[in-house]
Amino acid sequence: MSNATPPSTAAVVESFFARFSAGDVPGLVDLFADTFDFAVNGTPNVPWSGQRSTPAELPDFFGSFGRVLGPAQEYNVTATVVDGENAVVLGHNRFEVLATGKTFTNHFALHIGVKNGKITTYHMYEDTYAIDAAFAA
Repeated sequence: MSNATPPSTAAVVESFFARFSAGDVPGLVDLFADTFDFAVNGTPNVPWSGQRSTPAELPDFFGSFGRVLGPAQEYNVTATVVDGENAVVLGHNRFEVLATGKTFTNHFALHIGVKNGKITTYHMYEDTYAIDAAFAA
């Protein structure tokens, strides 16, 4: 057993975005606890919407972006606020949906909760209307 101090909430969030931007799905999965509270609202049209609670569900979630979206036309994190075990990340992005050729601009807020150096809460709040419209044929 290690006596090492687990990484801080800020360090885990920084690592999450570094791994996300690099497309490092195994690295992303490694940041999550054995069970967690994971929610991304949206319609069934949007492949990444839904609830998840185990690491086995994450490769499909994180892999879905590359399968259905073109490269990010824009992806900016504009603020990160950390308060103890909680972080809120604000930003915006723009993507093309490959199946429809439509683009969407999405302003988002992501709540990440961290305990013992692992992500235990992941709640994404995004523009579900704009995203759904871009997936609609």
